[in-house]
Amino acid sequence: MSLKVFHIVFISISILLGIFFAVWCLMEYAAENDSFYLIMFVLTLLMTFGLVIYGRWFLKKVKGIQL
Repeated sequence: MSLKVFHIVFISISILLGIFFAVWCLMEYAAENDSFYLIMFVLTLLMTFGLVIYGRWFLKKVKGIQL
């Protein structure tokens, strides 16, 4: 597996984990009404959005590079 493929897989898995963690934080906030989970939800969404932007940038950058 090349470094390019590993990087793409790693970013994709990180985005999925971020989404799952954000959903979990939102469910915990609904159950316990603790503001900590709401803050973690917002921060996780921001970081996941940042990963999506970075992933798109990375794909455009390495588009012409061979595997």
